[in-house]
Amino acid sequence: MLLAAYASLAALLAAALGLELFSRRTPGPATNPAFARFQHRFLRAYLPALAADWLQGPYLYKLYHHYRFVEGQIAILYVCGFASAVLLGPPAALLVDRLGRRASCVLFSLSCAACCLTKLSRDYLVLAAGRVLGGLATALLFSAFEAWYVHEHVERHDFPAEWLAGTFARAAFWNNVLAVGAGVVATALAEWLGLGPVAPFMAAIPLLALAAVLVLKDWEENRGPPRALAKTCGDGLRCLLADGRVLLLGTVQALFESVVYIFIFLWTPVLDPHGPPLGIVFSSFMAASMLGSVLQRVAVSARYRLQPVHLLALAVLLAFLSLFMLTFSTGPGQESPAESFLAFLLLELACGLYFPSMGFLRRKVIPEKERAGVLHWFRVPLNLLACLGLLLLHGSDHRSGTRSIFALCAALMLLALLAVGRLFTVGRHDPELRLPPSQGPPESPEL
Repeated sequence: MLLAAYASLAALLAAALGLELFSRRTPGPATNPAFARFQHRFLRAYLPALAADWLQGPYLYKLYHHYRFVEGQIAILYVCGFASAVLLGPPAALLVDRLGRRASCVLFSLSCAACCLTKLSRDYLVLAAGRVLGGLATALLFSAFEAWYVHEHVERHDFPAEWLAGTFARAAFWNNVLAVGAGVVATALAEWLGLGPVAPFMAAIPLLALAAVLVLKDWEENRGPPRALAKTCGDGLRCLLADGRVLLLGTVQALFESVVYIFIFLWTPVLDPHGPPLGIVFSSFMAASMLGSVLQRVAVSARYRLQPVHLLALAVLLAFLSLFMLTFSTGPGQESPAESFLAFLLLELACGLYFPSMGFLRRKVIPEKERAGVLHWFRVPLNLLACLGLLLLHGSDHRSGTRSIFALCAALMLLALLAVGRLFTVGRHDPELRLPPSQGPPESPEL
């Protein structure tokens, strides 16, 4: 497993970076100096925040196990995180608009640092409170930073809206690089230097402090219009029920992403008994996801013109095959860690294809003014399914329970595949579900 982890990381990273260079061969338009400075000002504060978030991924389960908690207790801690994401998501979005987006980014750093500090305690309730803080921090990370940037880009600087995609594509690329690097750094701290599984969480705190300082130093405050929580959720529910395409997308998202959440919990107890460096395994997963996202970008480019709904179907199919493999490779007394590792890599590759394809389809069919409410309703069944899966695992024998959960996840993914097939039938001649006829995504200034 040690050799497999390092070899897969090297191979996947080389393939992802090679495809990335291939996809950028076409020269872009001339650089806009003012836009380049503005984009750099955003990214140099945003990227440390992302790096701090990724550092907490590889050794979370290992830390709880190190504190002598059993799998059922650890499952409940994960449920606390997922449940807080449902409960705190909509209030956090309103808080961002009322408190101010710049202040909310600083609040992210504070809440995430507090979450990391709770990992120093062995008290179960303190760790549960840390998971709730982590849920709040995650909601702020994926709302406040992007909301600040979009407002500054369009309202204050009056740059073309078409250039937004370029910044977020650049952020996504570096996010993937940081995710891969975070696994290596976490392994270096926890295993190579022998500092233990709490070390990556402590290393995240200086990065959070750096992000907060840069936000306070370089960014100006902006706020969104006040919104009523009940109205936002009500409008989102009406939109969800009125459009069959939106309902099908929500079904696919709830089924697929709930399985991903369960995978986030299960990969460590499946692989850790066989001795691989968990950070390197995590980096391999992120490299596989990065490869999938680059493949998706190449597939929808003007050269190949594959439709996002087809790539979404491919992602769900690959995920189903991965979970089908796991139902056999995790059988009691018949464990095959190499096969399980390969299946996990296949699932991460599917994630790399899935997320940009789903993002494209959501932007096309969900109106902008109802998007926040609709996405909240998407997340409710998603997190409930993930919590239910972990609670079922909590109440079962570890070895047989893991295999049963993967079988359940395979069944959920099969339902997602049926929903994608229905979406394909409904939208076969729907121009909103297809790429524009002339060319791919709008260009932005190349930096």
